[in-house]
Amino acid sequence: MSDCPARTAIEIIANKWSVVTLYALIDGPKRHSELVALSGGISRKVLTQTLRRLQSNGLVDRQRYAEVPPRVEYSLTPLGRTLQEPIAMLTEWAQTHGEELVDFQESTESFRP
Repeated sequence: MSDCPARTAIEIIANKWSVVTLYALIDGPKRHSELVALSGGISRKVLTQTLRRLQSNGLVDRQRYAEVPPRVEYSLTPLGRTLQEPIAMLTEWAQTHGEELVDFQESTESFRP
């Protein structure tokens, strides 16, 4: 099972910031500061780490423009765009069932050690 493609894919997107970052890029290229603002709580350092990990797996492209001051934009690669539908489905599921999850978590808090 160590070479299972599904395991590799899950490891890449299991990080919550990976999915948030990929979702933020669905509408097109974004600058680092835009991604920080859209993410709702990610630090600049963690975003940089997340973007590098997504780049190293072929999901995100980094485009540096030779301007003054330098400008860098991130966008989904063709492979990254293949995750649009699964992420949209997961987002829809979360919107539909999010309250149920919170209700369940709150109802079991008193039973946790």
